[in-house]
Formats: sequence, C-alpha cells, structure tokens
Amino acid sequence: MRVLIAVFPTAAHTLPVVPLAWALRNAGHEVRVATHPGLAGSVTGAGLAAVPVGGAVEAAELTDFERNPGLRGHPGGGLAVASGDCPDWGAKWFRMTRVFAGMRPLLEELTGVVVRWRPDLVLWDPFCLPAAVAARLGGAAHARLLWGRDNIAWLRARSRRYLRTAGDGAWHDPLEEVMQQLLEPYGLPYEEALLLGQWTVDPLPPGVRLPVPDVRYESMRRSAYGTGGSVPDWLHSRPTRPRVCLLREPDPWGPPSGPDGGEALAELTDRLAEFDGLDVEVVAAGFGPAARGLDLPGRPRLVDGLPMDQLLPGCAAVVHRGGAEAFCAAAAKGVPQLVVPSAFWDEEATAGYLARRGAGLVLDGGRPGALRTGLSELLDDAGFRARAGYLRQEVEALPGPAEIVPVLERLTGLHQRI
Repeated sequence: MRVLIAVFPTAAHTLPVVPLAWALRNAGHEVRVATHPGLAGSVTGAGLAAVPVGGAVEAAELTDFERNPGLRGHPGGGLAVASGDCPDWGAKWFRMTRVFAGMRPLLEELTGVVVRWRPDLVLWDPFCLPAAVAARLGGAAHARLLWGRDNIAWLRARSRRYLRTAGDGAWHDPLEEVMQQLLEPYGLPYEEALLLGQWTVDPLPPGVRLPVPDVRYESMRRSAYGTGGSVPDWLHSRPTRPRVCLLREPDPWGPPSGPDGGEALAELTDRLAEFDGLDVEVVAAGFGPAARGLDLPGRPRLVDGLPMDQLLPGCAAVVHRGGAEAFCAAAAKGVPQLVVPSAFWDEEATAGYLARRGAGLVLDGGRPGALRTGLSELLDDAGFRARAGYLRQEVEALPGPAEIVPVLERLTGLHQRI
C-alpha cells in the first residue's frame, strides 16, 4: 500500500517518524513524508522520500506567543494537562486551536498530493488537521501519529463536556471556526475523526495516557533516531567512573538558540556547576556546537546528533527535563532518570509516571543543591537501577514499529474508502 506521513514543521516532530517509515518500507509499502521544505533534508538524509509542503509556515510562528497574533496576549505558554484536573483548560484549548489554524496554508498542497498520488493510508501529526481533510477527500484511511501525550483529545473531551452542561450560547468553541475554514471549501461535513483520527498510534506506555473516551489507541514502542552523529572512540569502552548523561531537550516548537549558544550554554554551565565535586563522568548531549572549545566546569564530553540508543547503555543515570523522547529512550535502556520537569506539554506526566514506577527521581530545579543531592541518591541506591530494569521490560513489551505494521494494514483495509 501507499502511505503518506504528514508532520508538524519542526525537527522534533519529523525525526521520530523515521523508524516507522522504514518499518513500512521494509514490509514492501511505498512511503512518502510530507514536511516543511527546510526539513526535507532530514527526511532524505534518512533515506526516505520527502514531499516539501508548507513553505509559508514556520513552527516558531505557530507556537511563539509573541509572533502568532492568535496567541498574543494569552499568558501561560504551556499546553500541559495535569491528569484529571486542568483549571485553565479553556485557555489551553483556545491556544491549541490557534496552532491548528496556523496549519491552514498546508490544506491545498496536501490535498493535491493525496488526490494525485492516492495513498491508501495517511498518518498525520496531531496538529496537522489539513492532512486528515486531504485523506477524507482522497478516500484514504487516516490516523494520528502521536509524538507525546494526547493533550489534544483530552482538551477536546473537556470542551465537549462543558458544552453539554453549560447550555446554548454559554461558550463558543474555538474549534468551530478552524474546522469551518478547512471544510467549507470542499463542502465536507464535520467528523470527529478529522480532529482525532480514525485511530491513534501512541508511542508512550499506556500508564502515561490520559483518560479519553472514544479514541482507539494502538501502542507502539518509540524507537530512538538521531541525525546520524558518529560514535566517538571513547564510547566503545566501559567508563571507569559512573557516566551521567546530561541531556538537553530544547523547546520543540520555540525558536532555535542563536549561534553563540545562548540559553543552551547558560543551562549547561548551571548544571555542571551543580555536579562539581561528584566523582562522575559527564556527557553533555544536545547543547550545540557553541559549547565546544569552552573551558566548562568538570570538562564534560560533548556529543550532538548521536542516537540515544548508542549513548545511554553505558550510563549510570540520565538528567533531563521530562520530554517524551528522553523518557522513552532512557526507559528502553533501563537507565535511572533524574528529571527536572518543565511544564510545556507532557513533561510533568512522564516524570510522575517515572516516580510512581520508582525508576528515577523528580526534582524541583529551583531548589539550591537539589540536582547534586538527587544525583547522589540515584547513583548510591541500587534499587533505582533494578526498578529501571522493570520499566525497561514494560517498554519492551510494547510492539515495535515492525510489529505494528500488520495492525496498520488491517485497519487501513477497514477504514479506506475506495
């Protein structure tokens, strides 16, 4: 069958689709990845066929709360949803729909691709609603391909529940305007599947999942994929001291750091200062080329672009902000995690799940000495390593990309409109 994968215009959303795309190709299917022209090189560099779309759209413009006029003036840039409770859900749902609206320029291009190429299945990023509309017009089966927790489906369910109880005229759902702009040009009626997919592929363990009714989830183990950095010679040998990976996960939607490193270098030096005096080998990953050549505290090893499945097996601990990519990569290798969570999307949720499983520690990064104390505890208590091993078994039990391909084939046959 033919499969089109449509992603949000940023590398943090484009690179994670590569393992599934290759699993589909290895099973004999034709695969194309629709992404921003600026990211087409990342797709072709992975040996996949890229379809450049949306040259007029930039991720930063969609999610930067100063540059996007639909978001400006609405404080609280995070779109995180706490389990079972989100008092500001209405504001977050509004901001979410503004991101949807920003993807509107992709509609004609994606529709043209689908109508001409005629894919059997369209897998789309949960923000890329034009891909769902294009699939509907082309008769293709379609499903969302998540990269993190499903905050969108939860907020949609919360808004619908409010509308049922508040009565007519109490609140205007901002989704209506977005869907009207997408559907009216083609005379299509609204279907909930155009927002939530005919089914949803979820790369996180089910225990992280939000309670959402009427959404069919298919679990898929998230596989690590990087940009192809070379494996350094020192990584072939076992470390003589506990190796700690300090992993930077930049804001996946925010503007990149400037050429001088800016925020990334400030974070790196602050973290390294907290490790001062600990007998550990620090590997700093993802802080950019600006860090090279600097006289950094503790003289850490610096790597960029190296897939996490190559770096983490020799690590005694990994320190990160709680993003899904870092959480899944460390869990898959049984590495204890020290998380100082941000609160943008699902970081607090993955951190909470990690703590409940006893496979790591969650810290308040604003408390002086917390990182040093937490890391010492993590390294000294062998129980964390054992429980991280149990978490690894839990993750390994999820179907990998190759194992989910038959599921996608079957569901495509059920949902495709010939």
